[in-house]
Amino acid sequence: MQTKIININSFQISGLQVRTRNADEADNAKGKIGPLWGQFFARNLPETLPTRTGDGKIYGVYSHYESDASGLFDVTAGVAVMAASAELANITIAAGRYMVFECVGDMPAAIIEGWGKVWSYFSNSTEYQRCYLTDFEEYQGPQQATIYIGIK
Repeated sequence: MQTKIININSFQISGLQVRTRNADEADNAKGKIGPLWGQFFARNLPETLPTRTGDGKIYGVYSHYESDASGLFDVTAGVAVMAASAELANITIAAGRYMVFECVGDMPAAIIEGWGKVWSYFSNSTEYQRCYLTDFEEYQGPQQATIYIGIK
């Protein structure tokens, strides 16, 4: 797999947040990420929050990792904002190097497939290591997203 690495400046996301783990997400009865996105769109947050760029991009941010991909972590569904929201969860995307994984196709299947590529890459490669600060999904449209994984 050809890797693409980019540098990202920090930026602020505001939205809704849950704490979960991958093992729970594999069980529909315990999963919290699907309902989180349902609430995010039901509250029409992309239309009501003042965005940083006005580009309509939506973000799924993974942060506050307990340990690694097997431990607890926070997931925030939100938009990039100029200033933190007093009513919502806020997370700052850490500045640094990120490995990029493109996802194209029907959502959420394409993003799930993208995460499969992430896990496969990092379980089979020693060239780069995840830093487990912030990782995020950036949704550019209904059938296009990019996963950014923070690396050391």
